[in-house]
Amino acid sequence: MLNPGIRPPRPRLTGRIAAYALADVFGLTCVGIGGSWFADGKGAILANFPSSLAEAVACVAGGVAVMIWAVARILREINRQAPEMQARYAAYLAAQHPDRIPPKGDGQ
Repeated sequence: MLNPGIRPPRPRLTGRIAAYALADVFGLTCVGIGGSWFADGKGAILANFPSSLAEAVACVAGGVAVMIWAVARILREINRQAPEMQARYAAYLAAQHPDRIPPKGDGQ
């Protein structure tokens, strides 16, 4: 089994991050469904959707919008963990790489 003290710390997976990741997957699915119309001229993933160029463009544009929104929210949630991550990374450096600890007076 891996020793968790050997690896650098990673962000915690919270419920919000998981929900935004699911929204990102939904957006990617919309892009795939809409993009399939451009490749085949008809709905290749779902039988009758999209059935026109307008539906395909709306599906792709909506999917891209949802993906951008979800990624921005994921990054915001990870940014909220920054103080905790900095403390965990400092502890990791002290335990695993004591020669790489920055000097105290460098503005950090």
